[in-house]
This record gives sequence, structure tokens and C-alpha cells, in this order.
Amino acid sequence: MTKCRVTVVGGGLAGCEAALQLLSRGYGVDMYEMRPGKSTGAHTTGDLAELVCSNSLKSEVGDTASATLKEELDALGCRLLALAREARVPSGAALAVDRARFSALTTEALASYDAFRLIREEVTSLPSPPAIIAAGPLMSAPLAEALTAAVGGSRLWFYDAVAPIVDGDSIDYSRAYFGGRYGKGDDYLNLPMEREEYAAFREALVTARTAKLHDFEKRELFEGCMPIEEIARRGEDAMRFGPLRPVGLRDPRTGRGAYAVVQLRREHASGECYNMVGFQTNLAFPEQDRVFRMIPALENAEFLRRGVMHRNTYIGPGVLGADFGLRAAEGLYAAGQISGVEGYVESIMSGLIAGVSLARKLSGLPAALPPATTVTGALTAYVAGAGEPFQPMNANFGLLPPPPEGVRGKERKKYYRERAVRDIIHFADTADFRA
Repeated sequence: MTKCRVTVVGGGLAGCEAALQLLSRGYGVDMYEMRPGKSTGAHTTGDLAELVCSNSLKSEVGDTASATLKEELDALGCRLLALAREARVPSGAALAVDRARFSALTTEALASYDAFRLIREEVTSLPSPPAIIAAGPLMSAPLAEALTAAVGGSRLWFYDAVAPIVDGDSIDYSRAYFGGRYGKGDDYLNLPMEREEYAAFREALVTARTAKLHDFEKRELFEGCMPIEEIARRGEDAMRFGPLRPVGLRDPRTGRGAYAVVQLRREHASGECYNMVGFQTNLAFPEQDRVFRMIPALENAEFLRRGVMHRNTYIGPGVLGADFGLRAAEGLYAAGQISGVEGYVESIMSGLIAGVSLARKLSGLPAALPPATTVTGALTAYVAGAGEPFQPMNANFGLLPPPPEGVRGKERKKYYRERAVRDIIHFADTADFRA
């Protein structure tokens, strides 16, 4: 028997994770998704859980904050990570997915519940509680205005950029090679550049014409998704210490390294198309064709998707609690990038916490929040308590309490990960957190 119905606004990663958490606990879910009837500046389909930028959910191995967050979410009973692994494509240590398959698996998981209803309509006002607003940072203007009024005008902007996708058949493979850094795997296609090629490419990049920005109110570029042309403007070697870094890469045919290396990552397991890693851009479309075709192996490249730049909206500090509940509106929650987290897995995490928190509230159970020694707990605390200036936050160990004195170097990351995983498992067991 369905306990009661909850409204979830938005069918992205956060909304889908929140819905699955609620459904698995016996609550009905009415999910509102305006696409494809009304789209955004970044989406291309009406699919649920569509990935609009990279198809990578970052690393899931090693002592990194990204991998640790995934381990924590597995311990908390995350649903979307399991689906992502079913839809994975080769990508070394990273969890990259076939976008279409991942969306299809998510849709099937939601539809498997009789209590789930998908409503293809735009929401133009705040929903009545209980509800979760996970409309995404590109929410429609009427809903954004309603949310602004509800939180006292604390709405902020930052710019986000999307990387191009290249048709695999248009790549010159004689000038490229497969391989991961330091010989780990062969899931990236590497395009080496000599010094002269790099210099000419950078000059073209920094002088190329950018697309005209519409309705942007202030220029705030988020570091985690910096356009490649902005990186290039920071200095001659900025790209070589960023997305074009050549370290750990040698052409197996010659044994030589290169001055700079552009990396492409498979969008699908078949290798029919490739994402240009780190090449988020706001260049005008004709300029993207001209400049990116200066990269060796891409002279005749066909771009299946060009890079775009768009405004993202997110809620300012002090508006949400650590459970992602709006402090000024009882029974309303926010999840996804509008809540102040940045990244696919971070958005999934926010949907999980919001969905479970709302379910516990409706069931009369006390709030249960992961400890600050975990990446999940640290991110929820950041969203609830960060002050000005405020930018969306990725998973990182800098948010965690420091290790004991004497733990240094690589041991610090190992300590952070082991402590976080231990503490999240203890929390999930003792707080009765999983469905």
C-alpha cells in the first residue's frame, strides 16, 4: 500500500535518485519533467537522467575523493550508481557510461514501481509539500522566480560549459594511439602535439571568436568546468598543466612522449564517437570547427555535438539545511546542482540524502545525516553552512576534518578514504538508513 504521494520536480540525476529512494520505501512519486516539450540550453533529449556534459562519473578506484564518495553511496544504498555500472563503457579507472543505455535503465527502474507517475509538464510555481525540487540548474524561468521569492532572493549564477563530441570515423588514427597514463589501460585515445603545433593551436584558441552570451547577468566561470579557451588565456603552459598534460603518456609505436596531448574518451563502448576531455568551450560553432581541426588527428573531424555554454542557477548559502530541506518552507527539499553541489555523483548524492530525509520525516523518524568525516557528510555540511563568496562544490578531501598529526603525503588520502568508508558503513548500519 502506498503511504502517500510525493512530488519530484525534475527527471535528472538527483530527481531520479530521490524518486527511487522514496519508491523503495513505499511512497508514491509524481515526477514532473518538462522535456521534451520544453527543453533547455544544454539538453538534447527528453530522456530521464540525461548526462548533458561528459559521460564520465569520474574515478571509482584509488584514494581519491571521487572514488570515496562512490564507496559511501554504495554503502548508503544508492540506486543510480548500480545502473551506471550496468551501462559502463571502457574508461580506465573512471566510471563512464553509455548515455542512452544509462537513461533507459533509469527509466526502467522507475517504471517498475506501480506507484510511479511521470508527468511531462512544466512546473511554474512551487509545488505543495511534500516535494523535492530537482529541476536542475537550467530550470525554467517561472519556477526559478518562484524559488527566488521563497528563499528571499538568494539566487546566484555561474557559467557552465559543455565539451564537443567527435565522430569516431572522422579521426585520423594514424596520428593517435590508445592508452592510459603510465600504461594503465587503453581506454583513452591520445592525440600528441609537438611544440609548434601546440603553439599554433593555442594562438588560434585565444584569438577565436566566442559565442554571444544571452541573458547572463554576470561573468562567473566555475573552475570545475572552465572553458578551454579561458584556460589557454591563463598562460602559455596552462593547458599543458591541465587537460593537455603529457605526463605518463608515450606513443607505443615510437616510445616517445609529446609536448602536449589531447585525450578523447569513448561515448559508447563501440567507439563510434568520442568526447574531447577537458574541452568545454564557448567558441562560436564555426570557430570550433576551424580551431579544433588544428589538432593532429582531427584535421577532418566531424563534430556530432559542438560545445556550448549556459547559465546555471543555484541556491545561495544558508537557505538549505544539511538534509537539503528548505529552511523557509516546511516539507520542501532541493537536490542536484541547484542545491550547491557540482558534479554528476555529487548530484546523485544530494538526491539520495533529500529523498531519504523526506521519507524519514514523513515516517516520523528522526533526521539522520552522515558524519562530517565522510565526503557525503562534508558536502551536506558545506551546502548548509557555507558563507560568501559561494560556489558549487565538488567532492574533495579538503572539506574533511584533518588527519592526526604525523599522517602526511599519500598517507593522508589513504587515511581520509579509510576513515570515511569505515564511518559511513557504521552510520548506515546504526541509523537504519537503507531501504
